[in-house]
Amino acid sequence: MSTKSPRPGRPRAISREMLAEAACDLFLEQGYDGTSVSAIARRAGIARSSFFNYAASKAELLWGPLDDRIAAAGDALDAGESVRDALRRIGEGAAPDALALAFANAEAMRIEEHLEAEAALRASRVARVVARGLRRDGRDALEADVHAGAYGAAVVAALRAWSGAGAGATSLAAHVDRALDIAATR
Repeated sequence: MSTKSPRPGRPRAISREMLAEAACDLFLEQGYDGTSVSAIARRAGIARSSFFNYAASKAELLWGPLDDRIAAAGDALDAGESVRDALRRIGEGAAPDALALAFANAEAMRIEEHLEAEAALRASRVARVVARGLRRDGRDALEADVHAGAYGAAVVAALRAWSGAGAGATSLAAHVDRALDIAATR
């Protein structure tokens, strides 16, 4: 049996998840602000310019998968799905990822301020798509915005709770369901 090594110069397979893992390792070692895109690329064994084939920034490495799920929820709302069913999509099938690791290790990664700012942005994005769906369903603008804000906060709170409980121990979907129940009560 022959054990061939890869051809010299052949690029190693890389993924966004591998870059996120390298980034999290560096965040633990150097802190979020002390970690550059160049350092992440070096740790992953790729050129800095190749980094941008996977993400526009180090923040996108963490938040990109959630942003994709928020966009999918918005598409579902635009297609006529109920707010609750569309928001459930955010939690369905979510696996522990770099963002969950960052929330769970925020102090060690020195990433708390970044998480606060970026979490507020995601809560706002969720609120924006929800408000659009609520207005479509006949709610006036103020009522839609207030309820949508609660739902945006609920999704972020669910993400924090899931991360804090050990993201692999429970499903994000269960946390989102619970948070939506809480947001829906008056």
